[in-house]
Amino acid sequence: MEKDNQTLKRTMSSRHITMMALGGAIGAGLFKGSSAAIDMAGPSVLIAYLLGGIILLFVMQGLAEMAVRNSEARTFRDLVQSILGKYPAYFLDWIYWKMWVLNIAAESVVAAIFIQYWLPDYPIWILALSVSVLVTAINLLSVKVFAETEYWLALVKICVIVVFIIAGLILLLVSFGQHTAVGFSNLTEHGGFFPNGSMGLIAAMLVVIYSYGGTEIIGITLAETKNPEKVVPKAVRSTLVRIVTFYLLPFFIIVSLIPWNEVNGVPESPFVMVFKMIGIPGADHIMNAVVLLAIISSMNSGLYGSSRVLYTQAVDGRVPKIFAHLSKRKVPVYAILMCTLALYVGVIISLYAGSKTFEFLMGSLGYTVLFIWLIIAIAHLKSRKKQSEKTSAYVVKWFPYTTWIAIIALSAILIGIIFTTSIIVTGITLAIYIFITLTYVYKGRYHTN
Repeated sequence: MEKDNQTLKRTMSSRHITMMALGGAIGAGLFKGSSAAIDMAGPSVLIAYLLGGIILLFVMQGLAEMAVRNSEARTFRDLVQSILGKYPAYFLDWIYWKMWVLNIAAESVVAAIFIQYWLPDYPIWILALSVSVLVTAINLLSVKVFAETEYWLALVKICVIVVFIIAGLILLLVSFGQHTAVGFSNLTEHGGFFPNGSMGLIAAMLVVIYSYGGTEIIGITLAETKNPEKVVPKAVRSTLVRIVTFYLLPFFIIVSLIPWNEVNGVPESPFVMVFKMIGIPGADHIMNAVVLLAIISSMNSGLYGSSRVLYTQAVDGRVPKIFAHLSKRKVPVYAILMCTLALYVGVIISLYAGSKTFEFLMGSLGYTVLFIWLIIAIAHLKSRKKQSEKTSAYVVKWFPYTTWIAIIALSAILIGIIFTTSIIVTGITLAIYIFITLTYVYKGRYHTN
């Protein structure tokens, strides 16, 4: 293989990676996971998403600073290894890969659920297979084609969320025709603002962390981003403002318009329920289509992220070299095909578990996002000592306080989640982490990279 065929091409701009981060985070967690989060916490889910957004801000600021200091980095491992050592970097790489391959499998099933809104006679596995083939094809094209596709998919769903917010506020505040302004009584009725107490709020944090997961994909785009030292901080700032906005305002509208105890157990997304209330003919179909595009967009980002982790592992000799092969379009074709296997595993699981496949996988994914954020935060905490002699174009202003807040909050959430999550989900996740650790002990420690 020629050396220059081994190098990824820097073709992504700030607008591409900003939208990719949004594409990764505004997906099934928002449109489908919202039902589960509201069912757990009631109206207090707003506090859960606010806390999650603040933690995300502090973690992403640290990631941006480390990326600027190490402009040669290609992925998380390059940022973390020089600071924390080989094992944390190895563990982070593989749990991140595991997160995305499981996530795209789960979201292929969610996409199928939304397609069933129009095609109720088709089984979920056939619909999931169709979506999986489409996402695979998009990723096998050039990086520029992928980035443009992701940009427009993310832009469409953002525009519709804005319409959703405007329409929701009108329904809440304005009376017209046969409609009477709903107001905000649903926030305190039906058991109060905290209907399930503090434990409900803690349980919802797992869904919250899972929902926000994907934003850190910015750390995977480093090898294909023009001027990452300038682009990454800008993308972090703009992405965080939009994510918090696109989560908090929609959730505020949903729990205000619809009694929280009527959201779960309904086949369609709460977003589709609200659009039905608008009364515009076909509004629910439009929203369902947008939700479907959002899921495909998130799958698109997930397949990108997981394939690039596998590619860099292959370049460094940690997995077979075939996964480092690039096509003429500079796409790691075999790495992509390997990661797409997860999509088809999801299809097979859906043959037996059906629509419950997503709920089963979401808990494990929440744990993984939480550990990814913890490792990034810990690495940032120690990065100043390792690289204090270097000047940086981007510096976290309130360091180390913001980073410590993130670490303490994530640790507290982890403890709470352990006590509120199914022991089966916790056990399966622990088994996966032990397996990753054993592979490091067996093989990873013998590599110098």
